[in-house]
Amino acid sequence: MIGHVVRRVVAIIPVLLGVSIVVFAILRMVPGDPVVNFYGVEGATPEEMAGLRAKLGLDQPVPIQYLAFLERALQGDLGTSIMSNRPVSADLMHYAMNTFQLAVVAMFFALVVGGGLGLAAAAHPYSLLDNLALLVSLLGISLPIYWVGLILIWVFAVWLGLFPSFGKDTPMSYVLPAVTLSMPSIAVIARLVRASVLEIRTHDFVRTARGKGASDTRILLRHIVPNALLPVITVMGLQLGYMLAGAVLTETIFSWPGLGRYIVDAINARDYPVVQAGVLFIGAVFVVLNLLTDLIITFLDPRLHATGVGL
Repeated sequence: MIGHVVRRVVAIIPVLLGVSIVVFAILRMVPGDPVVNFYGVEGATPEEMAGLRAKLGLDQPVPIQYLAFLERALQGDLGTSIMSNRPVSADLMHYAMNTFQLAVVAMFFALVVGGGLGLAAAAHPYSLLDNLALLVSLLGISLPIYWVGLILIWVFAVWLGLFPSFGKDTPMSYVLPAVTLSMPSIAVIARLVRASVLEIRTHDFVRTARGKGASDTRILLRHIVPNALLPVITVMGLQLGYMLAGAVLTETIFSWPGLGRYIVDAINARDYPVVQAGVLFIGAVFVVLNLLTDLIITFLDPRLHATGVGL
């Protein structure tokens, strides 16, 4: 088990290194100059702009800039924001916590709604209820997040006035962005739960329990649902990572003060340190969630470790 963990942790290193290289290179290829954005087109003398460029290391070759960034990152220094002149790590933790809170609420919605739809569809396969559940899941995975968010704002904030449409002021502010963010996960979890339950219902131990006179409810709760949890746990870890990455659109639409909006504002300002640190942080969270999911699955079902199966 320890060797399995060590191998997975070591495998994270090249992934994060690749993410950092790609982000660093793309930022340098995108048109725009962070120094010009900071001062404005006519806001400083050429000497002042050259001084800031030298201070930021932007006058060095790109490979040298990357090695300097990597050296600082390994020491826990993610740099200083060009626009705010604040340490990126401090702002990153603040905005990441807001995004994490939104993602947890969205995951709760996804589990409750998606799990309920999947169980209802599996309890009545090929019925009208099953078809409606599949239709809802199909729409959830097909509709763009930004379109869903705008429709929810128009219906529930503008027309009905039930929820706020932007900000993070009250608990009610979580509802619309969390529902928007959870829609793709609701679809994935619903389809997975339905397929898992239908497959497990055909196993011998379910037929044995039914032959002993156990009620359908007892069979569902005691035998089917626990055995259907493994694939759902796998999807939960992956979907939470997708939510953190997909929060960029949701937070922009709802003006949510989270990591996604923080990175979007930094991209518009060409704030290189913020964008590099933000994307690297999201990549790190994603691979760590994959690792934790793999370890939980292996702990719950040691047969996967014995056969070498992993995520």
